[in-house]
Amino acid sequence: MAVAVAMAARLKLVSLPSSLRSLRSSLSPSSRNSSAAPTISASQFITTTTTSSNPNFKLNMAFSSSSSPSSSATDGKVIDSHLHVWASPQEAAAQYPYFPGQEPTLTGHLDFLLQSMEEAGVDGALIVQPINHKFDHSYVTSVINKHPNKFVGCCLANPAEDGSGIQLLEHLVTKDGYSAVRFNPYLWPSGQKMTNEVGKALFSTAGKLGIPVGFMCMKGLSLHVEEIKELCTEFPSTNVLLDHLGFCKPPENEEDSLAISQLLELASFPQIYVKFSALFRVSRRPFPYQDLSHLLSQIVSSFGANRIMWGSDFPFVVLECGYKGAIDAVSVLANEISLSSTELEWIKGKTVAHLFQHRWIS
Repeated sequence: MAVAVAMAARLKLVSLPSSLRSLRSSLSPSSRNSSAAPTISASQFITTTTTSSNPNFKLNMAFSSSSSPSSSATDGKVIDSHLHVWASPQEAAAQYPYFPGQEPTLTGHLDFLLQSMEEAGVDGALIVQPINHKFDHSYVTSVINKHPNKFVGCCLANPAEDGSGIQLLEHLVTKDGYSAVRFNPYLWPSGQKMTNEVGKALFSTAGKLGIPVGFMCMKGLSLHVEEIKELCTEFPSTNVLLDHLGFCKPPENEEDSLAISQLLELASFPQIYVKFSALFRVSRRPFPYQDLSHLLSQIVSSFGANRIMWGSDFPFVVLECGYKGAIDAVSVLANEISLSSTELEWIKGKTVAHLFQHRWIS
């Protein structure tokens, strides 16, 4: 607590970046986030540099020396493992319509993303298909085609009972170049689980195609952890990404503690990776989300830094702490728990770059 107070006392507010001003102007008056938090540099919090001498340094040795990423391709790059992009209203009207009822209230088009990434010093990203376009992937496809060395696509699984989503997944990967697929359990037919016949076929197909499956457990990891275990056990060649720490929050009760225990137990599956992403969604405190430092320490100890990847959840993060604040927060938390510079480098870019085989090379 003393550390938090001391650090908070040193806060210096800075002017809003142009990307944040742009987003604020696009919001509807009814948005709960109409008042934006300023971006705060990590340098205002960090007073010491982490070093590789940290006795708690840990990398999961599932990566052999022969399979480690080449230092020239990915070292030093900051790669966002989780963000969204969708058409502007003008683009939607002309070519890329929103799914009915899913019209966005935030700015999330490509130009805004590129501007935000440049301001924040982010080199590349995994774009997750947004619900705003649902199963119409044409806008995200156009983005990754325009910038093939900057963006990698994660499509959205369609769990339709007729199995049509399996053919769609194959097309998106083999024809349109997508490199991951997201399972949203709340899109499954009512009363059915991700382990139903279609779900297993989708998960198995992803493994055969060599792409990871991301899980969005927005209503809590505990509701879906057994499904994830079952799929990973039956199809061990399919890699898995847990979005946003599995939505586990710093514990306030036994239910919260159970969810974190379940998250850490998943480390026994070597194909599971954790996204240390959307920190504003899982923290109970404002930027820089210092109540997540212990949880970061726990997942590094359990999974290893090279199975953890930072993600922003852009554009939603912009109103919370700014896009640059999203990456700054990771550095603040890493410093608090004395992660080494090497561990932080894995979390900020090398893990996701390794998993996607050096797609970010330019």
